[in-house]
Amino acid sequence: VQPPEKPLQAEEWNKLRENFQLPEIFEEVMLNSMIRCNSPIDVAKSLLTHVAKRNGDIAYNVLVKYLTLCVQQGQVSEIRDVYDIMKVRFKVLESGAYSLLIKGLSNSDQWRMAFTLLEEVKKIVIPSRTCYESCIKAASRHQEMELAFQLYKEMLAKDVVPTLDLLQSFFNFSRGMKGAELQEELFGILLYLRENQIYPHRTFMRTIKLWFESVPGGNWKGHLTKITDSGQCPVCKHQLEDSNLTEEEYSNLSEKIIRDVIHGTDTFRKTSPKEFEAFQAFVENRLPFDIVIDGLNVSHIKSRKMQCENLFDAVNCLAKENARLLVLGRKHMLMNNSNWKREIMKEMQNKADFFFAENISEDDAFLLYATLRSGKHCRFVTRDFLRDHKACLSDSLTRHLFRKWQRGHQIAFYSSANGRSINFLSKKKVFPFIFFQQPALRYDCVVQTTGDTWHIPYKDVFEEKYSYQVPRKWLCIQQKS
Repeated sequence: VQPPEKPLQAEEWNKLRENFQLPEIFEEVMLNSMIRCNSPIDVAKSLLTHVAKRNGDIAYNVLVKYLTLCVQQGQVSEIRDVYDIMKVRFKVLESGAYSLLIKGLSNSDQWRMAFTLLEEVKKIVIPSRTCYESCIKAASRHQEMELAFQLYKEMLAKDVVPTLDLLQSFFNFSRGMKGAELQEELFGILLYLRENQIYPHRTFMRTIKLWFESVPGGNWKGHLTKITDSGQCPVCKHQLEDSNLTEEEYSNLSEKIIRDVIHGTDTFRKTSPKEFEAFQAFVENRLPFDIVIDGLNVSHIKSRKMQCENLFDAVNCLAKENARLLVLGRKHMLMNNSNWKREIMKEMQNKADFFFAENISEDDAFLLYATLRSGKHCRFVTRDFLRDHKACLSDSLTRHLFRKWQRGHQIAFYSSANGRSINFLSKKKVFPFIFFQQPALRYDCVVQTTGDTWHIPYKDVFEEKYSYQVPRKWLCIQQKS
């Protein structure tokens, strides 16, 4: 439907509606089209006036679509009018309408009203990320940094994950501002990046650099660099943190993962205690392994190949270095069908130990248990990021150690560009058909600080999803005395 270019009279709207195939949804379709074409607001208003005269009122979803157009164009008085109509006509608004109202008002001179609406939302549900971020940016824009950080901490406490755009905006709006407390809050954001293994993109990194260099009397200076293989920063000569865990750290981590994750409340949702006990006995009789493979996960790497062939390629590749392999499989792999050929499975079983779990079992607990029981040298192969298990761990230090251990022990993989081979990423360096080597990086690739230095790894472009490719580019920031 092509929206008109100017407001129409009632008979003109009626004529358009009559010619439309589904008259009952004409208004919604027309408003969708107006949103897409960013039609003048008075054209949309003439449609709403016509509907109100014809029906006596305007349906909720039609009002929301009109509101979307108003927000898109920053029509503050119209946003206020729609809110007043909705408040009178509907006892409760759904979260989508609140998000629109908050977004629209937070970008206006009536931004404080957005905070009133946020409080209304909190009485019904946990506000969405959009609601929080709109209000936080409004407060930051008006230099109300204490209020902005208060809301930021609140959203984190409610497990609402902030976007990189929001985190970047804190550094943007704080540029040149004084205050030790503000500085500590911004350092807290950098530590949030560290704890969650988040790599800022180039634009975000430059914003961080500019903020540091703008701190009144701070005397900070930033340089872009690449860290040497030994882990020394060429700019400040500082040695970055070692990527390996100490014996004590490994022992504590292993104990906590087995207690909180493997024997925690969620392990047996998809497996039975009896099956897990059988697996533990199986592992204890065959320890130690060098590599533990999530067989089902690996089998899906190339969609055009048989699943057993994908797994066969991986096992062959990893077995070349005489590594002791454990493959976690599922019982359906033994069925001899189009995806799982018996002769290929038998050949693989000559090269690796296999444990076949029930088809509904959860692999991750098995994977972590076998890897940790095998000792510090053992690696594991999966494309899964294991986010859920990090969340089960009881404190931030343990979560940091888990990610650090994961970075040093997880082997990721992908199919090569021509689709003929599988390549492995071990410690973020590509080894085509070779894995069993020492880690490529001796230093840990996360944000780190000594107080008067900060080292921040960054990527050239923004990545929505976690990537196993760790950045080799760093921002070194020093405070000159």
